[in-house]
Amino acid sequence: MAQTSIILRVELNHEQVTFGDVAATISKVGGDITSIDVIRPGKESSVRDITVDVAESAESQVVEALKSHDGIKLINVSDRTFLVHLGGKINMQPNLPIKNRDDLSRVYTPGVARVCTAIHENPRKAYSLTIKRNTVAVVTDGTAVLGLGDIGPHAAAPVMEGKAMLFKQLAGVDAFPICLDTKDTEEIIRTIKAISPIFGGINLEDISSPRCFEIETRLNEELDIPVFHDDQHGTAVVVIAGLLNALKVVGKRIENVRVVVNGIGAAGVSICKMLLAAGVTRLVPVDREGAIVHGGSYPYPMWQWLADQPQVEDKAGTLKDVIQDADVFIGVSRGGLLNEDDIKKMKPDSIVFAMANPEPEIAPEEALPHVRVFATGRSDYPNQINNVLVFPGIFRGALDCRARRINEPMKLAAARAIASVVTEAELNEHYIIPSIFNDKVVTKVRHAIIEAAILTGVARRIPPDFR
Repeated sequence: MAQTSIILRVELNHEQVTFGDVAATISKVGGDITSIDVIRPGKESSVRDITVDVAESAESQVVEALKSHDGIKLINVSDRTFLVHLGGKINMQPNLPIKNRDDLSRVYTPGVARVCTAIHENPRKAYSLTIKRNTVAVVTDGTAVLGLGDIGPHAAAPVMEGKAMLFKQLAGVDAFPICLDTKDTEEIIRTIKAISPIFGGINLEDISSPRCFEIETRLNEELDIPVFHDDQHGTAVVVIAGLLNALKVVGKRIENVRVVVNGIGAAGVSICKMLLAAGVTRLVPVDREGAIVHGGSYPYPMWQWLADQPQVEDKAGTLKDVIQDADVFIGVSRGGLLNEDDIKKMKPDSIVFAMANPEPEIAPEEALPHVRVFATGRSDYPNQINNVLVFPGIFRGALDCRARRINEPMKLAAARAIASVVTEAELNEHYIIPSIFNDKVVTKVRHAIIEAAILTGVARRIPPDFR
């Protein structure tokens, strides 16, 4: 059950109530007091801040219980999550102070004119003389935010800010949130192209399918900096990393397993593409209308591309039909689609990645007795499939070698690098994927990305540690 922490500012009338009454009231509805701060002491009344850990579902019960209690005045309720967002989560700092006129003349007019001229004469110098060498735009239109859907660019901003924080903390990349107030595909493409000169890379985020496919494809064709839609490719990279290790645990080879992927949207298509690139020979993509079959005809270009691949099976059916005799199930769809009986139909030593959030395609408690390796997108179970393992290292590597794009070999190299962080001694059913805080992840992904970029000819610079 998801927990949260809230801070309650209360005023107590000492003639009517004691602090013990407050504590008992909170405890009765499932709250756990973790700290108390006296804001204003007094004989007749006092004001205190009480920090309470509580299940998210019971937060309102705590508030109502205190409001209805005689002698307790609830002044304010602060959620710690909201508190860390006050004023935004990121800011910009200069690299050096401006203390006098001489400093000013160097960083701004008149000295800066010489630098502008140098870049005008050789635009590649923008990488060495501006922030372009280390800056990524995190771009969204707010149409597919988390599990919230189309909530718009303003409401999407906290997610983009959070991603910018992770870029900086984990990989030293300066990322900036760009929230566009348009859903028009052409306008989004035009706007990103127009702002691209200052950025070394573009991270597309939370843009709904199928528009996200065209936006990414067009930008990759029309820009000379890497464009990466994390909802598609970040998810796919970490899924492949987890699968490579899960297959080691169960002793199966990737070319021999039958894989069912449910949910053929942005992430599902990218997962299928990477599975094929990794060597899967028996693939069953499934969406709401059933299995996408080899030789079939479909209205969406990405579905049609899958139907044209020889590794895709030609047997039609629902998810419950095609999961029989599958070695691997990968879900990027919605919760509650499968039950215990469905999982029992899979082959022995099965692998299930149920990544719908917040409710997986099958409840872990139902699946765990019948599968060998189980993973989710949640942090409260082992084997969390989390994009944070991917994008910091990928962009760190792409920026360091000034890659023109992030191609399929680079993504596959990143997946293998993430998988390699888990050593043979550590690898087991409950540990197939490293923690996002493992400091080896970014280092290994960066190295793999640069190596693959050089080998595939998209690197424009060879970093010193590769010479």
